[in-house]
Amino acid sequence: MKFKNLALSPRQVVDDIALCLVFFTRLPLPGFDFRGRSLAAAIWAAPIAGLVVGLIAAIVFATAERFGLAMGPAAALALVATLLTTGCLHEDGLSDVADGFGGGKSRGSKLEIMRDSRIGAYGAAALGLSLLIRWSALSEFVEPTQALFALLAAHAASRGLLGAFMHLLPPARIDGLSADAGTVSVETATASAVLGAIPLLLLGLGGAVFALILLGLLFAAFRALCLNQIGGQTGDTIGALQQASEIAVLLVASVALS
Repeated sequence: MKFKNLALSPRQVVDDIALCLVFFTRLPLPGFDFRGRSLAAAIWAAPIAGLVVGLIAAIVFATAERFGLAMGPAAALALVATLLTTGCLHEDGLSDVADGFGGGKSRGSKLEIMRDSRIGAYGAAALGLSLLIRWSALSEFVEPTQALFALLAAHAASRGLLGAFMHLLPPARIDGLSADAGTVSVETATASAVLGAIPLLLLGLGGAVFALILLGLLFAAFRALCLNQIGGQTGDTIGALQQASEIAVLLVASVALS
């Protein structure tokens, strides 16, 4: 695989995909020897992990519909599938960011709240709204194929932004997940963004263009918010960005595909 200065051997491609699947999902995968490969170097493959998550959710949606369930319950089961597949990784980040940004009075207190495993009112509200909006968007689809396209586009594109986010913002802490992940190169960030954007074509050309514009605005706004609130990014903010981006694409899909 070559992307400008990003050149990977076939073995590195497989290892990077496996590393992202191990990190972003809870799927029972065989043991891999990543030979010191960092998440920052492998983050280009995050959209591929997103495609796997989206495909699992779409299969559950289609199976539920085939057994006669209405779109509402089918959408709910699809969401359950994503939560089980990812171990609520990104939902945890969203709730921590909501609690920290909403309840902290200073940069230090915000980071301290975000590290606290307990959930507060802001976090609970953010989780509830995230699930509600995603469910309502998915329940609009009348055919499993529409749900498939929406889920693939949303889960791939939302993870395609993570590399650029890590590249453009410094870690807000000297320790923690984000700091330990390493530095994302511009080539890796660009490759991730491109791979994440390609599945948006499943929404049609107009839907893809609108989704790209919306994601760009969302990315810029959330980047500015994180810089203002904590001076950088953490693993929690990365998760919150994924959630917000997934919601944005699902909302576009509910219009473009219906």
